[in-house]
Amino acid sequence: MLNQSIDVAVVGGGMVGAAAALGLAQNGFQVAVIEQQAPAAFDPASQPDVRISAISSASVGLLKSLGVWDAIRAMRSHAYRQLETWEWESAHVSFKAQELGLPELGYMVENQVLQLALWQELEAHSNVTLVCPAHIDRMHGQAGKWTLHFADEQTLTVPMVIGADGANSQVRRWAGIGIHAWQYRQSCMLITVKCEQAPGDSTWQHFTPNGPHAFLPLFDNWASLVWYDSPARIRQLQNMTMPQLQKAIEASFPERLGKITPVASGAFPLIRRHALQYTQQGLALIGDAAHTIHPLAGQGVNLGYRDVDALLDVMIKARSYGENWADSRVLKRYQTRRQADNFLMQSGMDLFYAGFSNTLGPLRVIRNLGLMAAERGGVLKRQALKYALGL
Repeated sequence: MLNQSIDVAVVGGGMVGAAAALGLAQNGFQVAVIEQQAPAAFDPASQPDVRISAISSASVGLLKSLGVWDAIRAMRSHAYRQLETWEWESAHVSFKAQELGLPELGYMVENQVLQLALWQELEAHSNVTLVCPAHIDRMHGQAGKWTLHFADEQTLTVPMVIGADGANSQVRRWAGIGIHAWQYRQSCMLITVKCEQAPGDSTWQHFTPNGPHAFLPLFDNWASLVWYDSPARIRQLQNMTMPQLQKAIEASFPERLGKITPVASGAFPLIRRHALQYTQQGLALIGDAAHTIHPLAGQGVNLGYRDVDALLDVMIKARSYGENWADSRVLKRYQTRRQADNFLMQSGMDLFYAGFSNTLGPLRVIRNLGLMAAERGGVLKRQALKYALGL
């Protein structure tokens, strides 16, 4: 039997789960983090992780409050100051940091760098017990507590479990929480590339009849490409050699990409999921365990960090007021704050997906007129950008 003085067990020590665990530990909670594999040590000579996140200003603020942002910056990150999107060249929309009086819109950060910076702080914190490597076989609730059963036959009984174990969350399933879900008629390929020229500080997205093509600038001369297309086409791209993939990129991406050399890639299907509820007695779902979103605007991890910020606020305030922070009525406050916002962002991305997936001529004209109007939107354009950045 593991140490039973734990207040909260966080199942999943990835970018979002580790942030929640660290925030709770820093505020006096005894936390166990259960993870199958610890992140690898950082190698400054390594090429970038294929998995990249566009971290918004609000997410940077959370990471700063947790005391990990300096460690992230000491490893690798890249500021972006402009976001551009277009279908027709005459219908460009650009969002610039200076429009909001900000030094940058956010940062491109490798997922492994985010996780490692948080993990290092967890390792050093006296309120944290790292249970890793570990595999949970089952979980059940009884008498207001949850018991986790591990593959090595150990158990852990705690007042509260936070499910941060990803899109196919076992915690969600064991808690009997259903989801609304459907698969988009697109898959996504991430491609790490070396650029002949410095990638600059603008990230862009070009809509095509088969799906968007996006460019994410990274450190030095590195960048990441995002290729959305039919599942069959993505499977075809996955089976190509790097020289073959390079030719496919040159034939499909806009000329502004310039000379690039692909070095690594990864692909995944696009599925929207939304948990029917985020909380129960002594249980909360955060990040991909609660919701997944079409990655068009790169909002996945940022929504997860908004979840973390809200859950920390609810639990810390409840404890300061002498309330039972694991009570279902208390945790429902977190669900109320986050469920509608996540649904709104999911729906917004679905509208973009549906609107730009249609090749009908009249609709193409309407959506490009919409982009031109957005470029001249003034206050509305700035408000949309502020919402996306969590400001």
